[in-house]
Amino acid sequence: MKLLLVCLGNICRSPMAEGVFRHLLRERGLNWQIDSAGTADYHVGEAPDPRACQASADAGINISALRARQVEARDFLRFDWILALDRSNLRALQAQANSDASAQIGLLLDPFLEGKQNSEVADPYWGDLADFQSCLVQIQHAAEDVIARIA
Repeated sequence: MKLLLVCLGNICRSPMAEGVFRHLLRERGLNWQIDSAGTADYHVGEAPDPRACQASADAGINISALRARQVEARDFLRFDWILALDRSNLRALQAQANSDASAQIGLLLDPFLEGKQNSEVADPYWGDLADFQSCLVQIQHAAEDVIARIA
């Protein structure tokens, strides 16, 4: 399984999601390819937001080595699933995908979570550490469900 997680700048939600998925997959002995990216190029090459790093570290997940990147055309061919963390980024992904794209594109909370259709992972960027921690919990629940349904 190859999974790409996408938010706007790839410094908050999507690197936290990448870290959560990698952590849970390692615990379960599953060998999936996990990556994250942003639809915008605002932070390419930057480390995750310090609050994202702290919230993740508090949960035993180290994302400090990750670096932001922007979604590329080849991602739509390399990954099985490209999951956006909100509808705005989902629309951006759908607009960017070529007709030959093989990846399934959706919201992290849509394809696998009953009763969560059209739900978004709230953007914590303008908040404080507590907002990042709340975001991380939401991502953890989603990741556990996705893994359980696919594995």
